Amino acid sequence: MDPDFARLDEYLDENGLEGYAFHDDASNSDLYYVTGFSAPDPLFAVYTPEATGILTSSLEYGRAKTEGRAGVVKRLSDYDFHAKREDHDSETAYALVVDEFLADLGCDSVAVQRRFPVGVADDLRDNGVNVTVDDDGVVSDVRATKTDEEIEHVRTAQRANEAAMARAEELIRGADVDDDGHLVHDGDVLTSEDVKEAIEIELLRHGCALDETIVACGRDAADPHDRGSGPLAAGEFVIVDIFPRDKDTKYHSDMTRTFLNGDPTDTQQEWYDVTEEAYRAALDAVEPGVSGEDVNQAVVDVYDDHGFPTIYTDPETETGFIHSTGHGVGLDVHEKPSLARDGEQLRPGHVITIEPGLYDPDVGGVRIEDIVVVTEDGYENLTDYDISLSN
Repeated sequence: MDPDFARLDEYLDENGLEGYAFHDDASNSDLYYVTGFSAPDPLFAVYTPEATGILTSSLEYGRAKTEGRAGVVKRLSDYDFHAKREDHDSETAYALVVDEFLADLGCDSVAVQRRFPVGVADDLRDNGVNVTVDDDGVVSDVRATKTDEEIEHVRTAQRANEAAMARAEELIRGADVDDDGHLVHDGDVLTSEDVKEAIEIELLRHGCALDETIVACGRDAADPHDRGSGPLAAGEFVIVDIFPRDKDTKYHSDMTRTFLNGDPTDTQQEWYDVTEEAYRAALDAVEPGVSGEDVNQAVVDVYDDHGFPTIYTDPETETGFIHSTGHGVGLDVHEKPSLARDGEQLRPGHVITIEPGLYDPDVGGVRIEDIVVVTEDGYENLTDYDISLSN
């Protein structure tokens, strides 16, 4: 994959800067996007319109050369780091090495993320490098628009997601019910932990991984990000939210379904039906040129019309619709654009979630989430999974 960095080049030119620098580890998706390389320990990298450079330890040097897209890959030892440490402390020696590395790339002014280490920035400035904080998040904005290859990466992760969701649904819907109202599978009470384990095993079989997922029942489901724990109960909402990462491509998908073993009450069915209506209203609003706020407002309008509180009509509410409609998905499971108040304009290539929901400890929680890509004339739903509440 060769990203289009025209917008990044434009940003650097507009601000009179020669490069965009990073000092971080594998947790920084912008760094990985720019260089095609990540490591468990922090490394220094810089993008310039002429070349991308990586400065790393000897340990990671070979991988950086073979896995990354950088045209320039250097080791600390190439700049006599250990000799410099004889005359300076480690931080100063490292700063001197970075200064020489930047000089080799003809770069003495750089933009950095707000998360860039302040100590490293101060050392660069002390050595005469102009360091400017990028408040616009230009790299994150660039990678929000996905290439066809990236969309396929998300689609692949989503197929794995659907296999895992099917396994979760099979366990929940197929469970028996004991005298205490607990779900039972193979003679044992079915727990949130059991379903999570089954989800993670299925994801591994499809080349994906997930450190934690959401299987939340009853009152647990009333908190949107409660991971859930303990026995699952019949007649209660069970929210299953799976957001795996493909181990090869590093791209995520994201999907939520709400299940109920048994017959729903009138209130539960109403909550589910209104949330599905809100979900479809949001999808109907998705097209290039509309804002994330517009899509979010479509959801708010549905809930408002049915008399449900939202944080957009009542900022103090603790029940009802208490989060945004969605977010971008890619190398991070939460990235640009935002489908919320002040959400930015949608563009073809944006991969976003649509996930309205209702929450109240007295009822539980219900959420429906699909992942879609904005196209030239609307959207394509990357999710291929039924929406239904009960058996």
